[in-house]
Amino acid sequence: MLSLSLFVVKNLNMFKPNPMFHSINTRHCSDLHQPPVKLTKVQKGVYYSGIKVFNCLPNNIKSLSNDVRKFKLALKAFLLDGSFYTIQEFFEWSSIH
Repeated sequence: MLSLSLFVVKNLNMFKPNPMFHSINTRHCSDLHQPPVKLTKVQKGVYYSGIKVFNCLPNNIKSLSNDVRKFKLALKAFLLDGSFYTIQEFFEWSSIH
């Protein structure tokens, strides 16, 4: 999760934010647009899964994406505090919070 999130933050120019696709200010305006794909191979790839992990992060961590060093420190602290053993545990936690 750390490496996927860092990949996204270091390559933000490759990703499109949600406000590019609609002008309504929603609670997901800080998320990245997740393109619709059907192939499992694409869904398990770095691009798609990186977006999925990044979008599940708390907003206070996502807001640090302009500064890679601060983002990495905050993300490490969050992941150590949460002690997620699998990516599925992380997604389950994010759906609750």
